[in-house]
Parts: sequence; C-alpha cells; structure tokens
Amino acid sequence: MSAIAYIGGLKAYLSRGECINESSVFRLHYQFTVVLLLGASILLTAAEFFGAPINCITSVPQQNVINTYCWIHSTFTIQDYYLRERGKQVAQPGVGAPDSYNEEEVEKNWRFHNYYQWVVFFLFFQAALCYIPKFIWNNAEGGLMETIAKGLQPVLYKEDDVSARKNVIIEYIVKHIRMHNAYVFKYWLCELLSFVNIVGQLFLIDKFLGNAFLTYGPRVVEYTEMDQEERVDPMIFVFPRMTKCHFHKFGSSGTIERADAFCLLPLNILNEKVFITIWFWYVILACLLGGILLYRVALFVVPGLRPRAMHKHNKAVPIETIEAIVNKTSIGDWWILYVLSSNIDPLIYRDIMTRLSKEIETANSNNAYNAPYSSSSV
Repeated sequence: MSAIAYIGGLKAYLSRGECINESSVFRLHYQFTVVLLLGASILLTAAEFFGAPINCITSVPQQNVINTYCWIHSTFTIQDYYLRERGKQVAQPGVGAPDSYNEEEVEKNWRFHNYYQWVVFFLFFQAALCYIPKFIWNNAEGGLMETIAKGLQPVLYKEDDVSARKNVIIEYIVKHIRMHNAYVFKYWLCELLSFVNIVGQLFLIDKFLGNAFLTYGPRVVEYTEMDQEERVDPMIFVFPRMTKCHFHKFGSSGTIERADAFCLLPLNILNEKVFITIWFWYVILACLLGGILLYRVALFVVPGLRPRAMHKHNKAVPIETIEAIVNKTSIGDWWILYVLSSNIDPLIYRDIMTRLSKEIETANSNNAYNAPYSSSSV
C-alpha cells in the first residue's frame, strides 16, 4: 500500500462527528494538527518519491557501506562555508575543502546533522502529544453531552419521542442545577493543556533541530525579501541538501585511511517544507488557543458575557429567556446549555430553553435553598 493511500485514509479522522462537545479551535489541535504531523511522517517514508534517504560520492568502492555508515554516524557541514560563493569557493553551501590542515581547528566549525534519522519518529511523537488533551477530555466527559442530545438532532423524529426527550433534558437540568462546574473546568483545563503542548513543542522542535527552529519562520520570510546576491537560504542551513562524511578504514598495509564522502540528503527537500509549515501552523494555533483561553477567563470573570455569547450562538432563543436562566444557574449549567445548542434542532432548543426558564423560576420559588442565583456568582 503506497504512502498516498495511507495519507488518504487520514481524511476520515477529520470528520466532525455526530456530537460536538468542544470548540473548533480545540478540534484543530487534536484533529488537523495530528493529521498534518502523521501525514508528513508517512510521506517521509515514501521511498518511491524520494529514493534512498542518503547517497554519498566517495572513492571507496563499497557504496552501500559508505551510505549506511554516514546515515548512522551523522554527516556534517562547515558553518563558515555557508556564506561563500558556490562553484568557486565551495562545492555546495557549507561544503568545501578545509582552509587549514589542522584538523582540530577545522572541526570546531563543523555542524553535525543526525536528526534526519529520527524525523519520522519525532513527528509521530508530536502527533501523539497533540492527541493527549482529547484523550483526557474523552475520559473526563464520559459521553454526557451525547447522552443529553440523543434523539434531538436536526432531523425528522416522531413528535412523541421528541417531547419525551425534551422532558428528560429539562428534568435533568433542573435536578442537577449548579452541579456541572467540574464539567466545564475539566474541558477548559484540556484547552489550557493544548496551549501548553503547542508552546512546549515549539521549544522541543528547536532543541531537536539544534536551536535553529524558533527563528526559522522569520528568517525564511526575511530571505524572500532580500536581494538575490545577498541572501543565504536559511532552509539550507537547517536542512542542508549536501553534506560531508568521514569514513575511516584500514589500508592495504594496515594503516588507518580516511575517505571523504560527499553526501546528498534528498529527504531534506521535504523536511524543510514540512518544518516551515509546522512553524507557521504552530504559531497560528498558539495564538488561537491563547485567544480562546483569554475568552474563557472573560466568561468566568464577567458573567454578563454569557447570555450574549449564548444568544449569538443561537438567536432563535430570546435573550431575555437566556438571561433568566443564566442568572439562576452556574457557569457549568451555562456551558452545558451552550454546547447543547450545537447538537440539537434550533426550534427544539428554543422550546427547551423557554420551558426551562419557567421550571427554574418555579423551582427557585418553591425551594428556599435555591434562592435566586446571583448573576455575579460562578
């Protein structure tokens, strides 16, 4: 089965699902990002497109031995040689004959490259990290929203069945009023974990690529705006296409001989595109997650925002009805009803909210313990 077929199989993972119990930004974190990382990981294993991961030119006749040795033991470039003129001073950026025969002095400027052995596994590990918040949320949520919304999706149902389901929901909310705070805080904690994960991964990738990733995106953008004669491609610096490798062996007389190999790394053509895409996507996603966390803080601190947010989400319900409910319930109840509006028919939702406002008012009037709930409370 080809790599393209495997990547095509990831499309099914992007489906939204029948029940929505999280925000679209949270889904971007555990769905789109996971597919992006797994797709890149699978594509990097596609030998039919890129051939062998390394090909070395050397005077040693055992070509396969040199290729395997250089792949396992890493290759290197010389940092000072990236700014030299290709074809005259150096063979390729970062690759050329040493200026000095003092090997220790030359080796100080070597930049070793051995990350390419681990890129596929590293991307898979990143994908697993991006799914952890969703895994935690699935176990914490326990299918509550799916159970509540079952039978009230925007499709045709018998009126008796719909009426019975509406009664169940209203009875459940009234019976469990102000008991859902743990539900919303667990979810918001998973959103916070997603933000921490993305920011942490930016630093993790930077460490993996030799402290060259955090500034990778800006340097690529800057490179596109520079004059042709002055610019040095930062992608070649981080992901060199040509490198060097030293192979030591015994000669015919038993003395140790060193063979210089000139190695082509074709996968770096793809690696540079993969990681620049990841850089921009992670920065965008971190901003989105950061923004939604600030929005959650505002909802918690300023209860007056909750009715407006719910009314904007479903304008079929009068804002007066929403305010009547929100002022007598907790933030957990508000979140349950807010998410519920995305999972059931708008007209059914309006009827539930209208009846629920009356039921809550009646329950508060008949129960001294359930005194009118202050809008300034959680």
